Amino acid sequence: MSRAILARRIAVAVAVLLVVVLGIVAVLAVTWVRRPFPTTEGQIQVPGLSGKVSVLRDDRGIPQIYADSSDDLFRAEGFVHAQDRFFEMDLRRHITAGRLSELVGEGGLETDRVIRTLGWRRVAEAELPTLKPETRRYLQAYADGVNAYIKQQGDPAKMSLEYVVLGQKVKDYRVEEWTPADSLAWLKAMAWDLRGDYTAELMRARLAGSMSINQINELYPAYDYNANKPILSGQDWSPLASSSSTSANSAVPATAAKVGAGAAGTKSGAKVKGELAAETAPGAERAYAVVQRALNAVPVTMGRGDGIGSNSWVVGGNRTSTGKPLLANDPHLGVSIPGIWYQVGLHCRSVGSSCPFDVAGYSFSGLPGVVIGHNQSIAWGFTNLGPDVSDFFLEQVRGNTYLRDGKQVPLTMRTETIKIGGGGEQTITVRSTVHGPILSDAIEDVASAGDRPPVNGRPSAGSYEVALQWTGIEVTQTADAIFGLNTAQNFEQFRTAAKDFAVPSQNLLYADTAGNIGYQAPGRIPVRSRYMEAAPGFWIRPGWVSSWDWKGYVPFDEMPHSYNPPEGFIVAANQAVTESGTPFLTTEWDYGYRAQRIRSLVEKDAKITPAMMSQIQGDTRSQFAPTLVKALLKVDLGHDDFTKQAQDLLRSWDFTNPVGASESGAAAAYYNAVWANLLNLTFNDELPKDLRADGGDQWMRAMTVLLTKEGSPWWDDKRTPGVAEGQSEILRKALVAARLQLTKELGKEPSDWQWGQLHQLTLTHQVLGGDDISPHIVTKLFNRGPINMPGGSAIVNANGWDASVGLDDEDSDKAFDVDWAPSMRMVVDLSNLDKSRWVNQTGNSGHTYSPHYSDQTDAWVKNQLYDWPFTEKAVRDAGGDELTLIPGGTTS
Repeated sequence: MSRAILARRIAVAVAVLLVVVLGIVAVLAVTWVRRPFPTTEGQIQVPGLSGKVSVLRDDRGIPQIYADSSDDLFRAEGFVHAQDRFFEMDLRRHITAGRLSELVGEGGLETDRVIRTLGWRRVAEAELPTLKPETRRYLQAYADGVNAYIKQQGDPAKMSLEYVVLGQKVKDYRVEEWTPADSLAWLKAMAWDLRGDYTAELMRARLAGSMSINQINELYPAYDYNANKPILSGQDWSPLASSSSTSANSAVPATAAKVGAGAAGTKSGAKVKGELAAETAPGAERAYAVVQRALNAVPVTMGRGDGIGSNSWVVGGNRTSTGKPLLANDPHLGVSIPGIWYQVGLHCRSVGSSCPFDVAGYSFSGLPGVVIGHNQSIAWGFTNLGPDVSDFFLEQVRGNTYLRDGKQVPLTMRTETIKIGGGGEQTITVRSTVHGPILSDAIEDVASAGDRPPVNGRPSAGSYEVALQWTGIEVTQTADAIFGLNTAQNFEQFRTAAKDFAVPSQNLLYADTAGNIGYQAPGRIPVRSRYMEAAPGFWIRPGWVSSWDWKGYVPFDEMPHSYNPPEGFIVAANQAVTESGTPFLTTEWDYGYRAQRIRSLVEKDAKITPAMMSQIQGDTRSQFAPTLVKALLKVDLGHDDFTKQAQDLLRSWDFTNPVGASESGAAAAYYNAVWANLLNLTFNDELPKDLRADGGDQWMRAMTVLLTKEGSPWWDDKRTPGVAEGQSEILRKALVAARLQLTKELGKEPSDWQWGQLHQLTLTHQVLGGDDISPHIVTKLFNRGPINMPGGSAIVNANGWDASVGLDDEDSDKAFDVDWAPSMRMVVDLSNLDKSRWVNQTGNSGHTYSPHYSDQTDAWVKNQLYDWPFTEKAVRDAGGDELTLIPGGTTS
C-alpha cells in the first residue's frame, strides 16, 4: 500500500473518531494515529546497553535482533516489543494483576475481583526469586528495554491510539515502569486458559442434581483408541519401561491406574446418588452457578473450551523429501487483533556460553525469549496437553472457619484494594482454604450459596462454598524452561528444559538438524485417589475430608516421552497421549478427529515434502461428518420435497468445508446448520443456557455413541411435553429446521449456498472492539473483517465456531462466526532452516493502520506461508529496514 493511500485511510477513519468521539479537529487525524508508529531506521539511544544492537525488520515488520551479549539482546527485545505492542503489554499486565479497572474504569471490576482472588500477580512475585540467576537477569534486562521505550515516548498518547480513546473516560492515566513480575504474570493467564477439565468438572456437578448419572455419562463417552490413535503407541513408550518411582507421594494409586476417558466404571443408581448428596444439594448447585459466573468473568486471553486445541506433527528424515525432519505447528487459540503472537529473531553475534542465543520464532509481547520456534540446531512445537491440573472442592464454611476432618479451622484471609480509573476504589476480602481461594467471594452481592444444606440427609455445619486448587497458582519455574528451550542443542538438553515447564502443560514436539525427532509431555500433574468409583478428578470433591486431597505430583521421568519412534513420525493434536492410564493425566482428551486426519495424510505418501506439510494445515475435511451424514441420509422425509432438495446436497459431498461457490461449500453450509439444530434439539432442552452444546469434538463423540442408542433419554425433546420424539424424529426435525434457516439466511436455492458466507471471522480488539463497549465508529477503527472462512471445529484447518450461539434472536446473526482459529502456522525445514516458512494471524504491529497491523491476515486465511530467513545473510538478502540501538541516555 502506498504512503498516500495509507495516509488517506488514516485521515478518513480517525477524522470520524475525533469529531464524533473526541471532539478534536480533523486536521490532527494523521498525527494522532502515526505518532505511536515505531522508528525502524537510523539510531536510537537505549540506556544500559553495553554495545550496539542491530534490529533488521523485513517487509512485514518482523525484527531480527543482533547483539554481543544476552543482556543487550533481551534489553533490545523489550524495547522492540514495546515499540510495536505496548498497549497490548500494558493491557495484559493490568489483567493479570487484577488492575483492569485502572485502565478501563468500572467495567473492569468483576474481572479484577476474580483475578485478585486467584492471586496471579502475587504468585508471579513469589516465583521471581526462585528462578535461575540468568533468568532473573534476562527478565530485568527485558524490563529495562521496555522502560527505555516508556521514557522515550513519555505521553501515553504517543504509545498507542487506544490511550487517546480510553483517555476520554479515564483521565490523567500514567504508564508505570515495567517489572520482571509483569512478564511472569502473563504466564498465569496463559496457564489459566490452557488448563484442562475445569469446565467439565463443574458441568457434571451442576447436572448431577437434575438427571441420572448414566445420562451424564453419555455426554462424556470413552475415547475410541481404535478409530483415533493416541500420540504414542505402546512401541513408542510404555509406563513399565520408563517408570522410575513408585513412592506413595508420587505414584498413581493402583485403584486409579485403569481408567478410560469419560466416566468409565462410574456406578449408577441409589448408592451413587447417596454419595452425591452433598455435592448435588440445592446449596451446592447455587454455589456451582456462582463459581461458573466467576470463571466467566476472566477475560479470554488465549482461548477456551474447544478452542484450546492445536495441531503439531513432526516427520523424520526417512519419510521426507529433504532427508531431514520437517516440523509443523499451528496452535488453535482465541482470535483477536492484534493476534496473540509476535514474530522475532534473537541472535548473539558470537554464539557461546556467555551469549548462547541464536533463535527465531513466536514470542509473547511482554515476555522475553521465543516460546515456539527453532534455534540453529533444534525446532520445537507446542499443543495443549490439557491435563487435569485443577479441582474444585466443596467447602462447609461457618463464619471465618471451615470444616476439616471434623474440626472447624480458620480460613486464610487477606484484603485487596482495587483502584478504579477515573476515581474511586473497592476493597474485597479474599478467603482461602487449604485447597485454594474461595471463588464465590469474587462475585459482588452474592449471598451465601446455601444455608446449612443437607449432607447425606443431615444438616451440614454451615454454608457451602467452592474452593479451587490449581497448579497455576503454585510457585513454579516455567520461565526457566523458555530460555532452556531457546538454547537447547539436543534432545537431552530439550528434556532438561522441559522439566521446568510446569504450567500450562503442553505436548512438546522436537526435531533437530542431526535428523532426530522426539516428544515430551511435561507439567506438574497432581496425583489423586479415586472418588465415587470414577476417574480421578471427574467429580467435585468434599473439601472437609483430607483423604480426598491431592497426594503429590507425577515425577517428570514417569511422564510420557519418545525419541525416534519406530513409526518415523509423531502427531500431537490434543488427542490422548497413550492408551495407558498410568500416569493418570485426564479424562478430557480431545477425541482425536484432527489428529487421525493428519496421521492418515502423513501415512498416505512415502515421502513428505515441505509443501505437503503446509497443505495438511489447510485441510478442511471433517472426520465426523461421514458418521452423521450416513444417519441423515436414512431419514425419510416423505413428501417434503423442499427439505429433500437440501438433503440431496449431502449425497455426493466429499465432507470438506471450503469457502467460495462450490458443491462442497453448499453441502458444508447445510451440514453445519443441521448439526447446530440437531445439538439444540437433542441436548439443549435439558442443559442450562450457559452449558449448551457447543458442537466441538466432545459432542461429536457423544453423538456417535447416541446414534447407536435409539432409546437414550437425550432423544426426547423435553420442550414438547407429551411427545416422545425418538432418534429418527429428532434427525428429521434438524433437517427441516436447517433448510428453513438457510433459506432465510442464504436464499431459496440450496446449490447457491456457501459455507464461507455463514462462517465468518471478525478480528476484534480486546478492549475497544465490541459494539457493547465502544461506539461503532471506534470499533471500525480497531477491528478487521468480516472475513469468509473455511474449515470448522474438529477439522485440521480449525476455524472453530460455537453451535450454542445464534439460538437467541439477539445473536442469530453470529450463529456460525469463528471464535477460535490457528493463531499462527509454521513449517520448519531442518535440512535448511532458511527454507522454513511461517505466517501470523494478523500482523506484528499493534498500531491500527500501521502497514503491519493485519498484513499477514489474507495469507493466513488462504493457508499461505511466507519465507522465514534465519541466517544473517538470508535476513539481509531479504531486505527491509535497519535500526541501530546504541548505548546512551539515562534511566532516570
